[in-house]
Amino acid sequence: MNLRNLILTLVIACASLVSLAQTESNELNCTVEINSQKVANANKDVFNALKEAISEYMNTTKWTDAVFSMNERIECKMFFTIATYDDGTGKMTGDLQVQAQRPVYNSSYMTTLINFKDTKIEFTYQSGDPLVYSEVEMESNLTAILNFYAFMIIAIDFDSFAQNGGDPYYEKAAAVVRLAQSSGETGWKAFEDTKNRSAVLSAFTDKSTSGIREIMYNYHRLGLDQMSVSVDKGRANITKSLETLKKVYDAAPMSVCLSMFKDAKLDELVNVYSKANMTEKESVYEILYPLWPTEQTRLENIKKEATN
Repeated sequence: MNLRNLILTLVIACASLVSLAQTESNELNCTVEINSQKVANANKDVFNALKEAISEYMNTTKWTDAVFSMNERIECKMFFTIATYDDGTGKMTGDLQVQAQRPVYNSSYMTTLINFKDTKIEFTYQSGDPLVYSEVEMESNLTAILNFYAFMIIAIDFDSFAQNGGDPYYEKAAAVVRLAQSSGETGWKAFEDTKNRSAVLSAFTDKSTSGIREIMYNYHRLGLDQMSVSVDKGRANITKSLETLKKVYDAAPMSVCLSMFKDAKLDELVNVYSKANMTEKESVYEILYPLWPTEQTRLENIKKEATN
């Protein structure tokens, strides 16, 4: 190769690397909000710093080996409500609402994957504290919480595109839980709470309730994603996924995955079945009512006749 060709080859290679760097992205596009209204007489600067630190951590950490482009990032939100704050120690308590969405194929519609409130949030943070990512150590309870939900968001998203696609990320979430359980921090202990982080992980990984992962694939990839081709076929696959949900309920009626699915999907299901025939509406209602009897008013909307 002569010098000219060598230089040309190097220029093209460098241009390709620059282009790749411009198009590749980390996995999450995470919006962070901090509500500190319950904390009186506190310096609000610390909450602004916390918001910026969490946002940077969630959006700049490389969580997987997968290649994501900018428009493939997983849309998610974290809403922290701070109930108490100790200015001296930096200890905060409160809750965290975690939400995640993914696009439906060949449409502008975004469907909710996760809409979950964690009520056992406790951590220590002071302005300027670095948030450091580690897979082998628990740097802080705050980073452990962030790591856990990052991996759960990614795992559930991957499950919705490929059967058992989230396997590697449930394993990473499990590693976070194991490290955190040894710390004695709240929200991590097995069997301590039916809706804590250990329970959330177990709902998606225990054999008795792992059907929820099958549901995530069938509902989204075979159901919603197919509706641009055939509404009836897509809806039929969603109905089949709800039959699996009934099996999960029969195995573990108190599993947190049932309330997580309800909070993410109930309003959407009303829309999905708005144009279904009455036989299909009645069938779906009969599946869901035993699971969520306290939601009868909302469930009744499934059976309503379409207005147009």
